[in-house]
Amino acid sequence: MDIGLLILRLIVGAILFVHGMQKARGWFDGPGLDGAVAMFGKIGQEPPRQKVRLAIACEVSAAALLVLGLATPLAAAIAAATMLVAGAALTTLTGKVWITSGGGEYPLVLGALAVVIGFTGPGAYSLDAISGLDSWTAGHSTVTGILVAAVALVGASQPIISTRRILARRGADTN
Repeated sequence: MDIGLLILRLIVGAILFVHGMQKARGWFDGPGLDGAVAMFGKIGQEPPRQKVRLAIACEVSAAALLVLGLATPLAAAIAAATMLVAGAALTTLTGKVWITSGGGEYPLVLGALAVVIGFTGPGAYSLDAISGLDSWTAGHSTVTGILVAAVALVGASQPIISTRRILARRGADTN
C-alpha cells in the first residue's frame, strides 16, 4: 500500500507541477503567464492576473509538498481546492462536465485524487512518516480526510461563486 501511495503522490504532484509551470513559464506546451491570464479572464477568474499567480502558487506548492509527503493534509487541501475551482469554472463556462466538450472533468478528478490522499495519508515513504508528523493523522484518517475535503470546499467556494456570477453577468450582457 505504501508504494501505491507514493506513486499516487508522485503522479498527482508531477501533474500539478506541470500545470503550474505551464502557466508560469510556458513550459510543457503551456500558455505562459500572459496566455494564462487571457484564459483565466475567459473562464471568469477575475482579476485574472492575480488569480493566475494564486493558481501557480497553489499548484507548485501543493506539488512540492505532495512529492515530498510533507504536510500532506495541507497539500491535499490546497490541491483539491485549486482543482475544484478549475473544474467548476470550466464546467460553468461550457455547461458541460466532460473534458471532450471543454468541461471540468479532468481537474475535478485531480481534486478527487487529492482528497483521497487526504483520507489515506502519505504512506511510509514520506517526510511526514519519517519525521513522525503523520502520527496523529495516521490514527484519524477519516477525520483528516473529512477535514481536507471541508477545507477544500470552503477554500474553493468563494472563487466558484464569484466565477458563476461573472459568467452569468457576461451571459446576461450578451442577451
